[in-house]
Amino acid sequence: MSDTYTPTKTKSKDSKNQTKKGLFDFLYTDIAIDLGTANTLIYARDQGIVLNEPSIVALNNQNEPVATGHEARLMHEKTHRNIRTVRPLRDGVIADFEVAEQMIRGMIKKVKMKWYSTTRQMVVCVPSGITEVERRAVRDSAEHAGAKEVYLVDEPMAAAIGIGLDVHEPVGNMIVDIGGGTTEIAVIALSGIVYAQSVRLGGDELNDDIISYFRRNHNLLIGERTAENIKCEIGSAAPLDEELEMITKGRDLVNGVPRTRQVTSKDVREAISESVNTIVEAITKSLEQTPPELSADILDRGIMLTGGGAMLKNLDKLIMETTDLPVHIAEDPLTAVVRGTGAILEDIDYYRTVIS
Repeated sequence: MSDTYTPTKTKSKDSKNQTKKGLFDFLYTDIAIDLGTANTLIYARDQGIVLNEPSIVALNNQNEPVATGHEARLMHEKTHRNIRTVRPLRDGVIADFEVAEQMIRGMIKKVKMKWYSTTRQMVVCVPSGITEVERRAVRDSAEHAGAKEVYLVDEPMAAAIGIGLDVHEPVGNMIVDIGGGTTEIAVIALSGIVYAQSVRLGGDELNDDIISYFRRNHNLLIGERTAENIKCEIGSAAPLDEELEMITKGRDLVNGVPRTRQVTSKDVREAISESVNTIVEAITKSLEQTPPELSADILDRGIMLTGGGAMLKNLDKLIMETTDLPVHIAEDPLTAVVRGTGAILEDIDYYRTVIS
């Protein structure tokens, strides 16, 4: 059985590499953002993680935001005709440019401690497989939200830094970051990504699988929030020592009335098996494309899992059985990417080679 990966932090940089403090630094709130499909996390310089909220905005009829993050999430699927909720990111990239900008502004407004502060530097992580046009959309959204300087970093690189790996070393590390919209698989060495594969499949797809399963097999219509809860509570990638069950609520598609149904972890596993197998196959393919010397490093160090999807029960066990390699789940996998993005923000000069 795999264990949680808790690396020993190496002192890889000395004080002279730290970003220099300026006389007017108190006027700025420099931030790092993990702009995720499901959740947005913000790290502020010298403060750590200051925000972790759902990537969703509630808009009125004039397309003005009335709520962002947690407040908008509570409204999701419960709105009337004068309010709609929008998730501006799909598959890890911006699907609605205008709403994404409004969301970023709203999130930044929540973390600014002083009314007079402005955003000087912003580091934003992006999926490794996105196009230049999609990168430009992220950069433009950040600039329009008020950032003077915007730096982009690939999510797998940020995740590797976030879990304490020294990415500058000539040693191969495989990172698998399973987010809400994408699964990022990358082999990292010498401050660069040797091989990367971005699969536009993540936690949202698993939720959709669960909704479809209940509609198809039980004539029960459930919402996105209910599917998410089922996945987190009893979802698993491989059989559990003791199978779990819970009661769920939905609408009967035959007679149209609300009803409850008992669901087991076996049901959920069957619902999400195809998507989970796609992720595992992508990992196997990435291993096949890895240069032999780096493969030897991965054999010694194992595969590192980060992102919310890493918390799916027994996913590490399934990957380990399939690849016959050690698999480690990062400590606090949900925040690994933003912690790495924050580390870059704190010392941009040291990490200059991993940002664009």
